[in-house]
Amino acid sequence: MTDSRELQIDTDLQAEDTANYVVGAKKTVDEYAQLDANDESLRKWKESLGLVSGANANTIGDPSDTRRVVILEMRVEIEGREPLVFNLEDPATFEKLKKKGIVIKEKANYHITAKFRVQHEIVTGLKYLQSVKRAGVRVDRFEEICGSYGPNTKGKPYYEKSFQEEEAPSGLLARGSYEATSKFVDDDKTTYLEFPWVFEIKKTWE
Repeated sequence: MTDSRELQIDTDLQAEDTANYVVGAKKTVDEYAQLDANDESLRKWKESLGLVSGANANTIGDPSDTRRVVILEMRVEIEGREPLVFNLEDPATFEKLKKKGIVIKEKANYHITAKFRVQHEIVTGLKYLQSVKRAGVRVDRFEEICGSYGPNTKGKPYYEKSFQEEEAPSGLLARGSYEATSKFVDDDKTTYLEFPWVFEIKKTWE
């Protein structure tokens, strides 16, 4: 499917504030690693992020790239089908996602998996937001917390996160083209990637 219209990002897609949550002061990886060594719960949290003293020595990432999160890949995993893999480091992918719709059979279960790299510093409260519109009217929205992550290392060069499974709508009125916006943002509202894409609900896979 191709569409001659210019596909627009859903500019109203904003992360919801978590009640009573205050963003703390940012610290470097080594500052976190050396923080409150006698606090057992904090020690376990730091270990879950791979934070130890001198942790920066084994991290990966391009020093000239100031992003803390680099979204590498999106997979659309549809029940009974081979995953659709999109390289988000290739600018041509975004043009493809805007112009050629992903076909999803009605009533099929599907979900999205993101592959990403964290570099330079810890990222906290990373979230994935998605909105879906049809004929310019929003028909769906969800927001899912990915979590907090330490910088990737040579031993663990990336993270993956699968989002909630959904069932494609069915029926004559549900079939047709939809416009989605995907967005990755952290707890201080830094947006790491935001892009529109299209999909089509059909009665059959053809």
